[in-house]
Amino acid sequence: MTKILLVEDDVAFGTMLKTFLVKRNYNVELVFSASEALKKISSLKFDMVITDVRLPDQSGLDILKEAKSVNFSTQVIVMTSYAEISMAVKAMKFGAFDYVSKPFRPESILQTIENALSTSAVQQEEALEDHVEQPKSEKPAAVSDSSFIKGVSEASRKLNDYIELVAPTNMSVLIMGESGTGKEQVAKSIHSQSKRRGAPFIAVDCGAIPKEIASSEFFGHIKGSFTGAINDKTGHFQAANGGTLFLDEIGNLSYELQVQLLRALQERRIKPVGSNKEIEVDIRVVTATNEDLAQAVKEGDFREDLYHRLNEFSVKVPSLKERSEDLMIFADHFLNEANAELEKSVVGFTPKAIEAFKNYSWPGNLRELKNMVKRAVLLTQEDLIPLKVLPHEISTAEKSEDNYGLFKNKNEEQLILDALEKSGGNKSRAARLLSIDRKTLYNKLKQYGIKL
Repeated sequence: MTKILLVEDDVAFGTMLKTFLVKRNYNVELVFSASEALKKISSLKFDMVITDVRLPDQSGLDILKEAKSVNFSTQVIVMTSYAEISMAVKAMKFGAFDYVSKPFRPESILQTIENALSTSAVQQEEALEDHVEQPKSEKPAAVSDSSFIKGVSEASRKLNDYIELVAPTNMSVLIMGESGTGKEQVAKSIHSQSKRRGAPFIAVDCGAIPKEIASSEFFGHIKGSFTGAINDKTGHFQAANGGTLFLDEIGNLSYELQVQLLRALQERRIKPVGSNKEIEVDIRVVTATNEDLAQAVKEGDFREDLYHRLNEFSVKVPSLKERSEDLMIFADHFLNEANAELEKSVVGFTPKAIEAFKNYSWPGNLRELKNMVKRAVLLTQEDLIPLKVLPHEISTAEKSEDNYGLFKNKNEEQLILDALEKSGGNKSRAARLLSIDRKTLYNKLKQYGIKL
């Protein structure tokens, strides 16, 4: 099956085009940024790359050059909303097969794809005749966490920047965020991008450990140290030696265990329950909480010295409501996961279902979205998930007043200014936040005399 990499930061258009191509028996991987595309190109072989020119982080021309550098027989089609002749000339010069201007109907690109693939086959035969390919040296596969999905919103980009900044260090990281926002996936991403990525990542739910056996769980015990200790036990600290220990819901630890934890972190030594021998440990601690630990410190429920030890660097994970631009990116990812688990082949969502997703506030964040998509995939008997299989509270949700939507507000000038601030002055992202096209936004900017 022909493998296509589709690079498009417009989530709705990208998802629609992917769905269209999948239904025509193409194997399509969809990514929303140049950085993700470049990673895919370096690790996987694609017959074709279809990329937008203007992306949030880099130009589509960079993807074109990299794709041709890695495998010249890979055909590249470049698409853009801006019909710029100079960009078309550059794209063709760098080896693009064709250049198409958006908007276009998906059907119109099929012939271009077929022509490109047939040309690719001829080029590949000629290349094999003219060149003897030298074997490439094996490179160790990079450690990554496929469950962490990078979004394209400003909030997600800030989160990703913080992760990339702190991951290579040995600093303790405190991850804050609402329940269900994916704090453990952030912790795994920090670990996978660190120098410890080849060592263990041990995740511990501090709220699920009974107080009576907490010391044994963290530090281990020796046989006979207490009733029921019939064998030696390795604790979480020792299990994570050389790697990362992730303590979820750290605020649930008892005060007594906080004292023991602080000592272990300060001295980098632990003593199993019932033992007189100390064991040296080399671990990085990453913690997470959905509580206000600073307030807990003020109220005397959490040790201030431990708080500062754990909070060498803090990362706030935004709620799903704060990164609405990423909603369908996550939904598409969870759809693929559910298809694999349930052995189904649902390819997407109907427009009405997508509208319901966008209207709903998602108080349960990513966890709620994942569970809902999995349920919908199970119930769906068609290619696309319809509105009727969604839970009542989602299918009947009305657009929140907090959402921008179309201009029906007397204070639309302020809405525009807020959207521009949230998007960092990027007009394309501001237009998406406002649910309007760029042309309408430009007209509104002119109307109100807003200059950037």
